[in-house]
Amino acid sequence: MYSKDSHTFVICAYGNSQYLESCIQSLLSQTVRTKIVMSASEPEVSVISLAEKYHLPLFVNKGEKGIAGDWNFALSCAETPLVTLAHQDDRYYKTYAEDVLAAFNTCCRPLLAFTDYNELREGRTAESNRLLKIKRLMLSPLRLRFLQKSRFVRRRILSLGNPICCPSVTFVRENLPGFSFQNNMDSNIDWQAWEELSRRKGEFVYIPVPSMEHRIHPDSATSSVLKDDRRRAEDMAVLEKFWGRRMAAFVEHLYSSSEKSNKEREDAGSIGDYSRI
Repeated sequence: MYSKDSHTFVICAYGNSQYLESCIQSLLSQTVRTKIVMSASEPEVSVISLAEKYHLPLFVNKGEKGIAGDWNFALSCAETPLVTLAHQDDRYYKTYAEDVLAAFNTCCRPLLAFTDYNELREGRTAESNRLLKIKRLMLSPLRLRFLQKSRFVRRRILSLGNPICCPSVTFVRENLPGFSFQNNMDSNIDWQAWEELSRRKGEFVYIPVPSMEHRIHPDSATSSVLKDDRRRAEDMAVLEKFWGRRMAAFVEHLYSSSEKSNKEREDAGSIGDYSRI
């Protein structure tokens, strides 16, 4: 059985985010208080000050850099079997840890758990929009417990895009030997990771209740890497893992055709994060 002592939030801090304190406060307000630590590669004075203000351990990454390197380092900072990589711009609802622990304790061999989420745009919470509706529809098969074990089902879901919100994910490290994020992409690091993990024996535990808010703003790390053509090459690289080159090109073309309208609605992005679906 997993308990509050089994889980750690690792806040991945970078730059000088105006939203970091809000993220910290949301984790400190959990109904089930679990461990909280911070990690950073080159911590700004503001990051160090907030770590001291809230008495949170701050670990500094001296090794591999980049998003994947920082995420791998963050995973290593936790001493618990369950780890959530909390993104500094996002907010977690009070029952996030409680919901995740309860879900894990009904499973046989969970690989990871992820929750539904809302978007946070310009200070306003969006509980439903076109993108969220599509992602929830894609994940609907995983509402059935017995399908969470199916490698076929989760690979079919991921072959159409990435409906899993990375900061909503909690990893079960003891069931993921040898896993690490690959430092060969910018925008699709998470989608590529889910593809790799979808091949493993175990459960993708879906909690269809919004338990956090993912902030969408132009200064976010994801937004910055989605502004050029790198994303198309990355989308193709992941799609080929599911479809092969020819079919992947066809699927990617369908997404590209819909991108113009998505850009106008600020929903544009890679299939891997903001889903051109």
